[in-house]
Amino acid sequence: MTQRLTPGTAALLVTAPLLWAGNAVVGRLVHDLVPPITLNFLRWALALALLLPLTHRVLRPSSPLWPHWRRFAVLGLLGVGLYNALQYLALQTSTPINVTLVGSSLPMWMLAVGALFFGVAVTGWQLAGAALSMAGVLTVLGRGEWSQLLALRLVPGDLFMLLATISWSFYSWLLVRTSEPASLRGDWAAFLTGQMVFGLAWSGAFASAEWATGRTHIEWGWPLVAALLFIAIGPALAAYRCWGIGVQRAGPAVAGFFSNLTPLFAALLSAAFLGEAPHGYHAVAFALIVSGIVVSSRR
Repeated sequence: MTQRLTPGTAALLVTAPLLWAGNAVVGRLVHDLVPPITLNFLRWALALALLLPLTHRVLRPSSPLWPHWRRFAVLGLLGVGLYNALQYLALQTSTPINVTLVGSSLPMWMLAVGALFFGVAVTGWQLAGAALSMAGVLTVLGRGEWSQLLALRLVPGDLFMLLATISWSFYSWLLVRTSEPASLRGDWAAFLTGQMVFGLAWSGAFASAEWATGRTHIEWGWPLVAALLFIAIGPALAAYRCWGIGVQRAGPAVAGFFSNLTPLFAALLSAAFLGEAPHGYHAVAFALIVSGIVVSSRR
């Protein structure tokens, strides 16, 4: 596993948080139009439909996918079935900025999961980077005033997002624990399709349970259709592609620090769509988060 951070790798790891911030904003915008777990199922069903014309061969009986179906079932559960469903569920009671801020605890969970379950040592630079990045997160959370943190009130959605973040930590570490053949691993579309096939089965089961409660409805229209197209193409296909390559190149621990850019992007996108102008503390937070990334990537 390499820990080298190049400009190209950094660009990939910045693109994913930008798209995921848009995912949080859009998920909040349509939370009254579609149930959260159903939204996750529809998103991945559309993404799979878009990808299958390029990757249908991976589903053939002779495909190298099937001997490794257990691994892909776990990846599909963590990355497709759980993470996004829990995030959309969190957005029912929490705001995009708050959800992405809770998700920015990812670097700490990355380090903890890596150390406890994968035997990866934590360096002093990584701990220092985590402290700087979390300072940036707290700056946004407190709106530049530390006294605001004392008045912070968490909601059930924050707990759902915490569970989602832990799920994503395991998913990212499992990405670099390669067991499948290079012919499958080297084809990003086929590799993602394998995860989506099993992930869609998981999310379909979860959506069925959601509809069994009897408190669900869908308001079809252009706003929902446009939202589905965006979250399927951008945060799903493009972001997963960028994140997967970035994690393989830089390693999960270093890549995890880039997730702290998500709340900053969420704040900027929320400002653009809600008419709220960015503040000076956003610039301070950005500097702290980027400093954390630079420090954590030192050998």
